[in-house]
Amino acid sequence: MACFDDCRSLGDKRQKSSILYSILKNDGQEERQAPGRSGAVVPLQACSCVSETKVRLRCPQIACNAASTVLVKTLKFVKNVPCFRELPAEDQLLLVRGGWAQLLVLGMAQDRVDFETAETPEYSMLQRILTGGQDLHDTRQSRNCQGVPLSDIRIIKSFLSRCWALDISTKEYAYLKGAVLFNPDLVGLQYLHYIHGLQREAHQALNEHVRMTRREDSARFAKLFIALSTLRSISSNVVAELFFKPIIGSVNMEQLLHDMLYGK
Repeated sequence: MACFDDCRSLGDKRQKSSILYSILKNDGQEERQAPGRSGAVVPLQACSCVSETKVRLRCPQIACNAASTVLVKTLKFVKNVPCFRELPAEDQLLLVRGGWAQLLVLGMAQDRVDFETAETPEYSMLQRILTGGQDLHDTRQSRNCQGVPLSDIRIIKSFLSRCWALDISTKEYAYLKGAVLFNPDLVGLQYLHYIHGLQREAHQALNEHVRMTRREDSARFAKLFIALSTLRSISSNVVAELFFKPIIGSVNMEQLLHDMLYGK
């Protein structure tokens, strides 16, 4: 595994590499993938107005509860990684705040959590005049009708479909989570070089695992990397708007993640 010369204060480098490799390798052995819900994929459209079309969840209670469950499991995984726990709290928060949405969608792919969307209704000026300026729906429904761009939904759907088509194993998901979690591109990290080494180690562990278990598919590692590139384009604001705002309204995700990480 890689050596991290700039992080000697965190302990023996070789020991830390083996710890990360071990936790990623063994993660999920007691975890079973939940059966997925079938959902209609939003049809692809060639029209340029796709990026302007807003959609919302068709069944927000079901989809949001499923996403919340995945988020809890995801943060439990993160907290169980020894190398993450040994980082200073400031770096821990930066990593979680920077990658929670991508980790959540990755967890949704692993648990085969699908969701359906419906186009957000647009109300004309005449309708608003006829209703006397009053809300057309109750406060919660009105707030939830804002929706998210269809183009962002297509990205999430594309990533989920790609993962399911690849039939990613539990161990492969663990390595991918490690690669996403330890993101050295975040501004303000104190142990930047160490975190970069951990990400490189996760990549190497994934590559070794694929070579051992999928020898017949020499391009599998590249396929997984392409999936990761799609994942990195997913907006955290979109994920929060789609899966959390419908049930808890406007929420400070940074504070929520802090409470989930360190709250009792």
